[in-house]
Amino acid sequence: MITLTQVSKKVGPRLLFDNVNVTFNKGHRYGLTGPNGAGKSTLMKIMMGLETADSGTVTLPHKVGFLKQNIEDFKDFVVLDVVIMGNKRLWSALLERDHLYEQEMTDAVGIRLGELEEIIAEENGYSAEAEGEDLLTGMGIASEYHSKKMHQIPLDIQFRVLLCQALFGEPEALLLDEPTNHLDLSSIGWLEQFLHKYKGTLIVISHDRYFLNTVTTDIADIDYETVIIYPGNYDQMVVAKTAVRTRTEEENKSKEKKISQLQEFVAKFGAGTRASQVQSRIREINRLQPVELKKSNIQRPYIRFYPPEKASGEIVVKIDHLTKAFDGEPVISDLSFEILRGDKIGVIGNNGRGKTTLLKMIAGLLIQDKGKIELGHQVHLGYFPQNHSEVIDKKGSLTLFDWLKGKKDGIYDQEARSILGKMLFSGEDAFKPVAHLSGGETARLIIGGIMLLNYNFLVLDEPNNHLDLEAVAALSWALEDFKGTVIMAAHDRQLLEEVATKIIAFEEDGIHFFNGPLEEYLAK
Repeated sequence: MITLTQVSKKVGPRLLFDNVNVTFNKGHRYGLTGPNGAGKSTLMKIMMGLETADSGTVTLPHKVGFLKQNIEDFKDFVVLDVVIMGNKRLWSALLERDHLYEQEMTDAVGIRLGELEEIIAEENGYSAEAEGEDLLTGMGIASEYHSKKMHQIPLDIQFRVLLCQALFGEPEALLLDEPTNHLDLSSIGWLEQFLHKYKGTLIVISHDRYFLNTVTTDIADIDYETVIIYPGNYDQMVVAKTAVRTRTEEENKSKEKKISQLQEFVAKFGAGTRASQVQSRIREINRLQPVELKKSNIQRPYIRFYPPEKASGEIVVKIDHLTKAFDGEPVISDLSFEILRGDKIGVIGNNGRGKTTLLKMIAGLLIQDKGKIELGHQVHLGYFPQNHSEVIDKKGSLTLFDWLKGKKDGIYDQEARSILGKMLFSGEDAFKPVAHLSGGETARLIIGGIMLLNYNFLVLDEPNNHLDLEAVAALSWALEDFKGTVIMAAHDRQLLEEVATKIIAFEEDGIHFFNGPLEEYLAK
């Protein structure tokens, strides 16, 4: 169980939450939600003791696992050891035991070694390596990596190791901030099963709506400068939250109408002989005062992609015997296929298997070693990169407004401001330097640029990364409604299931094509 008592936090002049009193119970799996900037990660850091609250206290169980981000601190440690470090008491005992075995054996050393063996036994230390290997294997980390040092393995695998560290040692509470980042679909599925079996208190932050709906039993939503617990998953929370606010707004309207009628009576008879009735009406007016509604921080951008009046040809892209290798290692070999007008293609597969390489070659940003890529008649291609810096240079002083105006010749100021407003950049935000944008803000600006240019073919590489849940939902609706052609790499199953009608899967045994949605492909 985790308890927060009168916890408050300000960041600069902005109040994130005020006098929060909430208890997270054992056996419940909580999704911690709120838009970008609401304070989700800040609140989790306060719970982990990595950041101090302005006031209030946090009570934690004895053994807590949390997903660390300081990957550089572990670069010289062996992968399996990094996982076992998740149990601090066990790891400390193992280190001290190994140190004592290097000392001269005395009675005191012998007694201490006996005490350490008891601690190791209590913490299931004799099966620690086996448990660690099971976690690593479940996360899709090959056994050949288990005995290597962290800096010797790929960066995305290092992040998975830290997730295994958080899960190790049967913690009484788990605090996970974006655990599905760097995971492929099979690893996400394994993690979901693991968390379903977990008996402690889970608090998880995720921008993956499918993951939240699958895993959580409750939602802890940061809004109205507090934390509100809703039973059920994310979709159920949105329905309940909207219903409560709608009902309150309707009650306020009804009260305002009644108050207006009472005020008319008071104004008409206030100076007359019906004083007792007037006083009664005044008391009723005071009782009926509407509930003050704080502004909700849930905001959804307005995303719509309108293709040009002239459609592309029937064949949007023709790929013929495409081959690409890096440092002599083939990533794509002799690949041939066509993308047809109106296709909505989802590209899936483990990291490092060539999804981004394929999309970059289609977008013309990477040259193939062999083969041809031909764009069809009147194809107007828009590209969203996984690495935002490929299209937005954050080193200069360029503002959002200037960046957007530079995307299109002859654009009116009002047109640029309209796009920025739809992407939730209002007022002075337009003149903020792009260098100061967060990941989510940068993603929204790039999407705004794509909206501005009326492309009929969209090439999107992980466009949901850094977006909050409401923005991903808006993107999903826009792509589903889009009358052009889409090819998109993503790990977000909800997004893929709602948009993709065809699948290109980068599997261990090659690249597979499937004419149908993701759910049918995974079932097959």
